[in-house]
Amino acid sequence: MTAHRLKIHRHPAARPASRPPLLFVHGGYTHSLCWQHKLIPRFNELGYDCHALDLSGHGGSEGRDRLHRFGLADYAEDLARAVATIEVPPVLVGHSMGSLVVQRFVTAQPDAAAGIALLSPVPPTGTAGSAARLALTAPAFFEELPNATSGRPTERTLEVMARVYFSPGTPHRAIERFLPMIGPESDRAVSEMAVLPFLSARARPRLPALVMGGGEDKVFPASMLHFSAAAWHTRAVRIDGAGHMMMLDPQWQAAADALAAWLDGV
Repeated sequence: MTAHRLKIHRHPAARPASRPPLLFVHGGYTHSLCWQHKLIPRFNELGYDCHALDLSGHGGSEGRDRLHRFGLADYAEDLARAVATIEVPPVLVGHSMGSLVVQRFVTAQPDAAAGIALLSPVPPTGTAGSAARLALTAPAFFEELPNATSGRPTERTLEVMARVYFSPGTPHRAIERFLPMIGPESDRAVSEMAVLPFLSARARPRLPALVMGGGEDKVFPASMLHFSAAAWHTRAVRIDGAGHMMMLDPQWQAAADALAAWLDGV
């Protein structure tokens, strides 16, 4: 596919420390702004130079007019282009769909990353099971998602998105702030995530890995974290009370603290 401009947001630390740079990769139906409210300022304070990528067709990157042609391999190539702009191997922090992008990239280029952190990761078996569960437990989600991605949310949209993506009791203003971050996702990428190909444990490189999810995640329940953690020979970290969008949740500080503690050992 013809190369197009990617937007890579750069946030250098005011007081850099001897720490690896961080490169954040957003999930589906959103863009890099989700990292810039809470987590990036926090890790800048801790001395980390931070970078955040808008995948093709998302946020400030080109390709919106052909979004549905992009698949997970294209997103992994986006990540490769972003990593190539950073002088030393970064730690890759992926959320939800972004966790798959990170895993695809490091499987192909294991020496290009200092480590990976998978937040609210897509289970190794794909999203089909989660979608079926949501269809039973929150059928209104699939009715309201088109309203959210088209920028025409209603009060019902707000209520449904809050119930699925955030922890109980999240302030109304936090949900309102999140809605402008929602946008269309590639049909191709969504279909590819539904049933993922089996990836042998031998194909996964040995590198520092963190798997972390929210105890109140309605998209990928915490009970699924074990499978992602086992695949990367690590343990799962559960943030009690946090929802799927843990970087914006009221529990974001606990998630940041857990990520920072793990980074100290990378």
